Amino acid sequence: MSQRRKTRELGRGERVLPGVWRLRLPLPWPGVPHCNAWAVAAGDGVVLFDTGMHQPGSMAHLERAMDMVHLRPELIRQVVLTHAHVDHCGQTTPIVLRTGAPVWGHPAHDHLTKWLKDPDAYWERRVEVALQCGVPEDPVRAASAALRHDDLGIAGSYSPDHDLVDGVVIDTDLGPFVTVETPGHAPSHVCLYNAERRMLISGDHLLGRVSLYFDYGYTDDPVGEFLTSLDRVEALDARLVLSGHGRTFTDVDGHVRANRLLIADRSERCLQAIDGAVPGESDEGRTPFEMASYVMETEVKPVNGSWLLAEVLCFLRHLEVTGRVRKVGTDPDRFALA
Repeated sequence: MSQRRKTRELGRGERVLPGVWRLRLPLPWPGVPHCNAWAVAAGDGVVLFDTGMHQPGSMAHLERAMDMVHLRPELIRQVVLTHAHVDHCGQTTPIVLRTGAPVWGHPAHDHLTKWLKDPDAYWERRVEVALQCGVPEDPVRAASAALRHDDLGIAGSYSPDHDLVDGVVIDTDLGPFVTVETPGHAPSHVCLYNAERRMLISGDHLLGRVSLYFDYGYTDDPVGEFLTSLDRVEALDARLVLSGHGRTFTDVDGHVRANRLLIADRSERCLQAIDGAVPGESDEGRTPFEMASYVMETEVKPVNGSWLLAEVLCFLRHLEVTGRVRKVGTDPDRFALA
């Protein structure tokens, strides 16, 4: 019997509400098959919230998704970016070249633009982080050589025309969407809230399937920032969330609680790993690599190792900032209970 082939993702569009359309755009990543851009009616066109990732054929996927809901790229009047990750902003430049639409984005985008200026440095940084975590050098170098490529998933540069910071208003036919800064997932992350409809465009801050990711190395405590951002979003009292991946959802309080519980669980697993739940090469402390599979409850492989280790480093940094662990070595990093 032949093995069933996975169905290839295509751009798809659907109306969520009158004047609100979900544009589901393909991604090349295992376990994350697509992202959402959101088109919202505004005057004689639409505001496009996020743009998807740039890949071969990606504009055709956007055109297909828009055509399914009787829209077309030429109707885009503004581009609003929830954050500077390539699956949310990578296709901005082709859209702007085609439409002339102005772009709104948060100014703290160094976590992307730094690497666009020097892609080789981006891949070398991934190697450095892995070695810092205690991964043996030979497997790190081999994985880097296999995974390294020139395409970072973004066309052109990242240079918004307008700063998208707290209180900035994006006007639409459904009423104003007000910017709420929500760092944590990324330093540049914002959500946009429509109080008239109690509707939140959440980017990757809240997702239908609870899943955590933090950019490591750009701010002092990404996990702490994310927890504070959860407080801000919870206080909005939204009733409908348009998220960056997956379908819309209404149980906002439940999703906020689930994110807090997952952070608490993974923090506790870090403490357990340090306290002897996993073996280590040294009697003093544990490396992030030694802890990663236990903390994240999945095997560390070349395809997922970079983000798994970055997550563990972020949890350990949060525990360090809050006084529960201390760093006892730096070559590689080792952590012990405080």
